[in-house]
Amino acid sequence: MKTSEITFKVSVDENNLPVKIEWEAPGSGEKSECNSLMVALWDAKENNTLRIDLWTKTMSIDEMKKFFHQNVITLSETYLRATGDEATSNKVKSFFRELGKETGVLK
Repeated sequence: MKTSEITFKVSVDENNLPVKIEWEAPGSGEKSECNSLMVALWDAKENNTLRIDLWTKTMSIDEMKKFFHQNVITLSETYLRATGDEATSNKVKSFFRELGKETGVLK
């Protein structure tokens, strides 16, 4: 069996707010910086999703809107691959396309 490790390093200020987020994974070459991350984990024992949502103080509201919008669109594609439920995937994409227009994320 082969294993792989993805690491996140979060630097925080005196109020424990993230000021810098770095991540590294095999094949990425070196540490990379990002302004936000969302990690979702499935806890089969509790039948529940665990989440880690972090963003730096420098991330703008407009960037967060784009980040969130792009995440949901991507999740709808992941949902389709995992379930084959094209109808639900399309409904989510359609709703978020309209929401993206309303929030100014999409033109």
